[in-house]
Amino acid sequence: MRDATPLDQFRAALTGAARALADVPEIEVTWTADAPGQSGAALRVPMPPRALPAAQVEQARGAADSMALKLRLHNAGMHQARAPGDPVARAVYDAIEQVRYEAQGSAGYAGIRSNIGAATDLRMLGDPIARAARAEDVPLPTAVALLLREALTGQRVPECAQVGTDLVRSWITARAGDDFAALGAALDNQRDFQNRALDLLGHLDLTLPGDLPESEADDDAGDNQDEGEEQPDQSDDSPDQTPSEVAGDTSEGGEDGDEDAEPDEIDDSADADIADDGEEGMLPTRPNRPWTDLPEGFDYKAYTERHDEVIAASDLCDEDELTRLRAYLDAQMKGLQSVVTRLANRLQRRLMAQQNRSWDFDQEEGIVDAARLARMVISPGHALSYKIERDIEFKDTVVTLLIDNSGSMRGRPISIAAISADILARTLERCAVKTEVLGFTTRAWKGGQSREAWLVGGKPANPGRLNDLRHIVYKRADEPWRRARKNLGLMMREGLLKENIDGEALLWAHSRLLARGEDRRILMVISDGAPVDDSTLSVNSAGYLEQHLRKVIDWIEKQSPVQLVAIGIGHDVTRYYRRAVTIMDVEQLGGTIVEQLADLFEDD
Repeated sequence: MRDATPLDQFRAALTGAARALADVPEIEVTWTADAPGQSGAALRVPMPPRALPAAQVEQARGAADSMALKLRLHNAGMHQARAPGDPVARAVYDAIEQVRYEAQGSAGYAGIRSNIGAATDLRMLGDPIARAARAEDVPLPTAVALLLREALTGQRVPECAQVGTDLVRSWITARAGDDFAALGAALDNQRDFQNRALDLLGHLDLTLPGDLPESEADDDAGDNQDEGEEQPDQSDDSPDQTPSEVAGDTSEGGEDGDEDAEPDEIDDSADADIADDGEEGMLPTRPNRPWTDLPEGFDYKAYTERHDEVIAASDLCDEDELTRLRAYLDAQMKGLQSVVTRLANRLQRRLMAQQNRSWDFDQEEGIVDAARLARMVISPGHALSYKIERDIEFKDTVVTLLIDNSGSMRGRPISIAAISADILARTLERCAVKTEVLGFTTRAWKGGQSREAWLVGGKPANPGRLNDLRHIVYKRADEPWRRARKNLGLMMREGLLKENIDGEALLWAHSRLLARGEDRRILMVISDGAPVDDSTLSVNSAGYLEQHLRKVIDWIEKQSPVQLVAIGIGHDVTRYYRRAVTIMDVEQLGGTIVEQLADLFEDD
């Protein structure tokens, strides 16, 4: 270890600790820039940056400790045998089981307790409960789990989730408060804890007596811990999923293969590598609020633009981290590239077909027609032996991909968006079509410096947009793909994805396109729902950001020369955009982008 870096030493120590805690010597720990996950004894743990910042170190430790405790204290077969069928009930059932083995394992171990607490705090920042303004917006599994954790361990609800939890606290405790004490008494016995958990579900009106499996199913599941661990209990890998995630995580990706893909670009064997990533699937955490009509005098504004930034991706992290994130993105592409690239090749063929050279034959002058050489030798004076290239109009084109970098895109959606942007940039570059890749998010949760300035200024009413924008340039239109390829890996960075203010991002991308000189300009927006910024929405009229987005879209579609198309992930965006597609499975994203672009190119 003499030449090992501090990061290498940390990874070795964490792996050893996980093996000891789980009492499973063959545990395999891999490192990811995405959401943590577990498949049997294979743990995917968030990799902290080389500088080992304390917060991200605690997150990695907490994730590894939780997964190791699950291996040691959780019987997957027993858990699955009694699981309710209703998606919401199942999500609550899974969430409180995670609380059980984390509370049992951390009892008496202050370090484990601290690590898991820090990981929970960070996880809640991206959970819908942190943005809930009404009781109906609160994910019930998260709220029940946090209240049970508070009752069993004394650890307070994370600050970011306190408002959301308090919205449903009285309702939950009125129905299930006595169950919390019963669950605490059964903490060391999974079977007894499970029975009391089913009682809790009934008291919350999530199940009826006839909905639950027979108690004898416990005996069929067996009490053998190792046997339970070997069962492929995929739905049990993500106990902190929301009901919408549980219900929406059963679809399979993939498109019908295009057999005439180019052999030097497609590795068909990669299809076999596409795996079900469980909790790394879609995270549709943003509810699309019903449209609210606002007064005609509505006028969008920003409280201050002093703290906004337009920044190159390479300026947001150092070269070493970009290299690491790009390597991670390349690893993700191994399992998806065959499907997406096959469709990208179809787009290339369509574009090249529009650019094919065409000739007028039997001309009296021009280039010698090779098919007429024999006639020219036999009869040199014969006319009409030449050909002239016909002028084919193919508009110079620039395409901008504007990618939503909000927190609800975490996991699988942002990975697919980055992979699709990468492959499309390469494909369009081969077709002499310039491509720009942009992202939009905010610099902070809950308003950042803009909100601080508003508080200092006396909190004037209706301040307008109240957060610090962050617009990211991943690839400039004139920049070759080889120079920008590392930048796309930045989307995999933990902590980058925050809030989203779509209207201003759309105007920014549109203004960059208008400054271009190409004849055809295409703007493609990839998002997973309505604009959401808690800081702005908490101090302005309902629908403030949506109203602005609608006005921007209407202006672009009716008056701008820019062609606008949108792809919604998990949410219907057709109510905003005239030309739009909604997909429910993120595996469809690559093919959908290609098909939409192909249709736009074929428009006159």
